[in-house]
Amino acid sequence: MRGENGGSDMTQERIGFVGVGLMGHGMAKNLLAAGYPLTVIAHNNRAPVDDLVALGATEADSLADLAAASTIVHICAPGSPQVEAIVDALMPSLAPGAVIVDCSTSQPDSTLALAARLRDAGFHMADAPLGGTPIQAEEGMLSAMVGADDEVFTRLKPVLETWAGTRVIHLGPTGTGHKLKLLNNFLSLGYGAMYAEALALAAKVGITTEQFDSVIRGSRMDCGFYQTFMGYALTGQRDSHKFTLTNAVKDLRYVEAMADSVNMPNPVGNAAKNSYAMALAMGGDGPEDYVPLLVDYVAERSGAKKA
Repeated sequence: MRGENGGSDMTQERIGFVGVGLMGHGMAKNLLAAGYPLTVIAHNNRAPVDDLVALGATEADSLADLAAASTIVHICAPGSPQVEAIVDALMPSLAPGAVIVDCSTSQPDSTLALAARLRDAGFHMADAPLGGTPIQAEEGMLSAMVGADDEVFTRLKPVLETWAGTRVIHLGPTGTGHKLKLLNNFLSLGYGAMYAEALALAAKVGITTEQFDSVIRGSRMDCGFYQTFMGYALTGQRDSHKFTLTNAVKDLRYVEAMADSVNMPNPVGNAAKNSYAMALAMGGDGPEDYVPLLVDYVAERSGAKKA
């Protein structure tokens, strides 16, 4: 282990954090600011880890070390396969009664299977996927959609409030948070697919992006997602909404799998998924190919030029 844990003796909980990237850095920073001892681990990008260590976090050399140092472990990972691998590495070194909090957008079936394994081994699992942006993560103003047993939620609530403010919503037992997060992302990504197609059609019939925005912005069709999405369409601000096209396809595949698990058709979700999948096939699969860039791929596919 390197560095010294920050925080005071205000709490007995010791927090581990796996995945201090775009969202995780701000969350971890707010945990430190609230006085929780924090242990982090590096992955590909050292910059957020170095920053957190400078603020008082401890850096673990391995997931086993992080598990041994923690009573509650947050995970922010790309998806269920990564979460499963991380939990496998943590479990042998977790203290009895430790809680794993999966803040990723994961498949509910995977979450429930992990929860059963952890419960059988004397641990706890909660899902607390996120609502918000990296800026809100830095400000401690995300929202958390929480699936957990009542007793575990009571234990977690003050910890989650350090990075989610007052938007900590207990939805029910483990797995419920991930189910609602997928529904949330189905709506937002569906909006994105419709915005991109509407803008392409607008261009083909002689309506400019500025004209389109002058009617939609401030109307009943306006929302926070619309505003960040349109940051790119209007001004070319590439990082106006930092969520990749690759993650969009992953999440909509998870929505499809959830619908399949209850034998429900998901035609609108499949249509949205195919729009994003087409963007990936056209080259939009890079780490900085964010969701608003969908407007370019749909326009190219449609033969639309900006009016």
